Amino acid sequence: MLLQCLPAFDDNYIWLLRDAGARALVVDPGEAAPVLAVLGDAPPLAILLTHHHADHIGGVADLLARWPGTPVFAPHDDRIPQASRRVADGEQLAIGDWRFAVLAVPGHTRSHVAYHGEGLLFCGDTLFSLGCGRLFEGTPAQMQASLARLATLPGDTRVCCAHEYTLGNAAFALTVDPDNPALRERVAAVRAQRAAGRPTLPTTLAGERACNPFLRCDAPTVRAAAEAHAGHALPDAVAVFGALRAWKDGFRA
Repeated sequence: MLLQCLPAFDDNYIWLLRDAGARALVVDPGEAAPVLAVLGDAPPLAILLTHHHADHIGGVADLLARWPGTPVFAPHDDRIPQASRRVADGEQLAIGDWRFAVLAVPGHTRSHVAYHGEGLLFCGDTLFSLGCGRLFEGTPAQMQASLARLATLPGDTRVCCAHEYTLGNAAFALTVDPDNPALRERVAAVRAQRAAGRPTLPTTLAGERACNPFLRCDAPTVRAAAEAHAGHALPDAVAVFGALRAWKDGFRA
């Protein structure tokens, strides 16, 4: 099994998973050109979509024009017209020799899903390395619940986010949790990766649980930082998450 992240636009990643026979699964192709350049004449087994934003689905039409009939898995959302199969929370997908579970993770959008299987998590814009997605359609309670759900997956799960945001997220994470040794070590590694022109993804879920403030809303240091910024006590993890997300929305390093 070969996992590839294909750069797209300024900071997107399109994920490609290949089996031993070089058959491919494509995840969130915001544009077609990177996929076409890699696959050549070999059609993909399927396309997985996490949510409706154009930088995640914009290349699907061109891929289907090249390979008509390619299965397209997507959440129940009319804003994704190319879907050939709608998926919902709890479904088990069999694609070639791979098996994936569908997880509903609303927050960034109301219909966002993630795909978990084969030791991988394709999470779109819900969970980022050292960060999380903005709340365009969901509530803090929804997003915090979605992130908490992802955090229960096995620690060695490779987290395949859809954007190279890690270095920017690191500045905020260090502001919130500056004395976290795991975070400081992760940031040093991220800086070296980016200086060498390498992607910082995939990361691991264990690493995110240790370093990502949005997965650490119950940690005393993170709660204290959120309360200090908010200027008042925060009663629970949802309130801490909401304060962190609002802080991050206006944050400038």
